[in-house]
Amino acid sequence: MDPATLVGIVMGFGMIIGSIALKGALAAFVDPPSMLIVVGGTLATTLVMETMENVIGAFKVAKNAFFQRRSDVISTIKTILELSGVARKQGILELEKTQIEDGFLAKGIRMAVDGLSQEQIQETLGGELVSMRQRHLRGQKLFKFMGTTAPALGMIGTLIGLVMMLRTLDDPSTIGPSMAVALLTTFYGACIAFLFCNPIAEKLERRTQEETANMQVVMQGVNSIVMGQNPAIIQEKLEAMLPPKERTTDAA
Repeated sequence: MDPATLVGIVMGFGMIIGSIALKGALAAFVDPPSMLIVVGGTLATTLVMETMENVIGAFKVAKNAFFQRRSDVISTIKTILELSGVARKQGILELEKTQIEDGFLAKGIRMAVDGLSQEQIQETLGGELVSMRQRHLRGQKLFKFMGTTAPALGMIGTLIGLVMMLRTLDDPSTIGPSMAVALLTTFYGACIAFLFCNPIAEKLERRTQEETANMQVVMQGVNSIVMGQNPAIIQEKLEAMLPPKERTTDAA
C-alpha cells in the first residue's frame, strides 16, 4: 500500500475541516442539498460520458493509487540477471522451477521455456503492455473529467442558490444565509476536484509510467535471455533504460 495517497487525502480534508472547526462554524458548512448537486451531479455526468462497465473498471484502476506496489525496475533487472545466469549455466528449461513474483516477467519466462519464438513472446507481451496502458488511460481520463466537472457542478449549485436567494429579497434577514448556502456548492466542487480527483488522476499517470518502464525492461530482458546473451551484456542493455544515477554500470 502507498501511504502517501491516503495520508495526503486525509491531511488535505483534515486541515480544511480543522480550520473550519476552529472557527466554530462546522455545522454551517454541512448542506446535504449542495452535496447532492455536486457529488450526485458529478457521478451522473461521468455515467453519461462513459459506460457503466468502464466507470466501474476505472474505479478499480484507481485502487492502484492506494494499494498497488510500486514497480521497482532495479529489482526487476536484478531478477532478470539472476534468471539469465541460471539459463546460461543450466539451460533455459531450468527456469521452469524458478519462483518469480512479477506476474508479467513470469509469463514471459514461461513462454520462453515453452519454446515460443522471440517474435511471438514480444508480440504477446507487447499486447499486454498496450492493454494495460489503455486500461489505465481510461481511469486517468475519468478522474480528470470528474476533476473538471465537480467545480462546474458547484457553479450550477451556486446559481441555483442565487436564484432562490433572489426570490426572497423582500426579507433581508435571509440574504446572508442564502448566499452562504449558495457558495457551499462551489466549495464542495473545488474540494472534490483539487483534493481528490485531480491528484488521483496524476498519481495514476505516474503509476502507468512506472509500470510501463518495468514492463519494457521485462520485455527486453526476456528477449535477451532467449538469445542466450551474457548477463553482463544484459545488465548494460537494461540499465541503459534507467536514469544515469540509478545505474551500477558506467554510463557513457
